[in-house]
Amino acid sequence: MQNNIRQDKIIGSRRFSNYFWTVFLFIGGSGFLLAGLSSYLQINLLPFTKPTELIFIPQGIIMVFYGTLSLFLAISILLTLIWDIGSGYNEYNKVENLVKIIRKGFPGKNREVLLTYPLNSVRAIGIKISEGLNPKRSIYLCLKDERKIPLTPVEQPNTISNLEDQAADLAKFLDLKLENL
Repeated sequence: MQNNIRQDKIIGSRRFSNYFWTVFLFIGGSGFLLAGLSSYLQINLLPFTKPTELIFIPQGIIMVFYGTLSLFLAISILLTLIWDIGSGYNEYNKVENLVKIIRKGFPGKNREVLLTYPLNSVRAIGIKISEGLNPKRSIYLCLKDERKIPLTPVEQPNTISNLEDQAADLAKFLDLKLENL
């Protein structure tokens, strides 16, 4: 029974880069906001500098703007971390003859995204590799009606050999052909 069901776990937004950017934006944004407020209030809110020497218009107000913007970005990334947006799994079930793609979305009525496809509607497993400034390496579920459903998460590009091995293993499990997109 276990040989007929395969689950591939997908890591969502809880990656090191998101934790790094949340902390970086929060610290930087707090510094900018406190510096801008210090120039307005003429009270030194930052112990290691003298932001009271800044002229509030234009320098202080710009620092308040950038600090506030940075804090809002940090909070939005933090919320995606807390809600674990994009996490889930892909399930390939030969017993039920189904492919299920489950992902977490934003809180609300449709928090969990569930896509289900019968195995007989799947034409092939596809690989798409594009190099350049923004490289993309993805595995797709190619359906008979020409839709291509991405199976890999959005993350740092996987090595080409690792991606090919994963796609070949999946194609072999589902007894499908492998194609280059």
